[in-house]
Amino acid sequence: MKTNIGKVIVGKEDVIDLLLIGLITSGHVLLEDVPGTGKTMLAKSFAKSLSLDFKRIQFTPDLLPSDLSGIHFYDQKRNDFVFRAGPLFTNLLLADEINRATPRTQSSLLECMEERQVSIDGETKTLDRPFMVIATQNPVEHQGTFPLPEAQLDRFLFKVRMGYPSQDEGMALLKRFKSEDPLARLEAIAGSAEIEAAQRAYATVPIHDDVLRYLLQLVERTRGREDVAIGVSPRGSQALLRAAQVHAVLKGRDFVAPDDVKAMAKPVMCHRLSLRGMARGAQGEAERIIDDIIKGTEVPAEAGLTVG
Repeated sequence: MKTNIGKVIVGKEDVIDLLLIGLITSGHVLLEDVPGTGKTMLAKSFAKSLSLDFKRIQFTPDLLPSDLSGIHFYDQKRNDFVFRAGPLFTNLLLADEINRATPRTQSSLLECMEERQVSIDGETKTLDRPFMVIATQNPVEHQGTFPLPEAQLDRFLFKVRMGYPSQDEGMALLKRFKSEDPLARLEAIAGSAEIEAAQRAYATVPIHDDVLRYLLQLVERTRGREDVAIGVSPRGSQALLRAAQVHAVLKGRDFVAPDDVKAMAKPVMCHRLSLRGMARGAQGEAERIIDDIIKGTEVPAEAGLTVG
């Protein structure tokens, strides 16, 4: 998957890793950065590398919940109401510029992201698995946007910043796209069977009680700080555990080490913090807080940590 996506995307291996972790853990990923940094291109490359159903929705202020979920319409030939499924009924959903939709439309994603189902006209419809939402948003543009509420952010496993490419990456990018679009030639190299097997396997990766206790200490220390109004939720601690399990496998280990927990702490926890006062508007403040917590938390000794 990483090699295939790398045919289109230059660099960004850490971001690709997070997308893979999101897919394997049945999590959702929010890509946030300024326009033109490759958010949508990365999501499309990720989707084309998988032989799964993929749909893209361009979020706008006039988008309605029914535009996502679908509607019942009257079919004169059948003389009955028929359900026409919306784009939510897919495996991979790209929610482009999600913060341009109204809170009413944003809230229609809550049920499907958490419970993998959609309630329409009093009827509950189950979504196919795997199901993953990759959302993008522009953090610097405020006109015509609606910030995602805490409940919506908490549904995302990761919030990831793309960042600008280095000079060498920029040169490689220009050369790669100067004569053709490599995305058009990208082929699928994995399907639902491989993904489902990986999803079953990652949950068996053991974690020692000392490392599990270390993970909980990191989460709990976000809740008692003066600069944090709302700390990481229990859903966040479960997300950190799942992410650390897959990260361990990607790094070639068959057990979770403290380094796996530390590596996943920022992408899992930063967007789940609600900050107080001056800290609320300070750029990078959430990352600084997580760094401070990691530095102030004792790492368990490595002896015996390979035992599940």
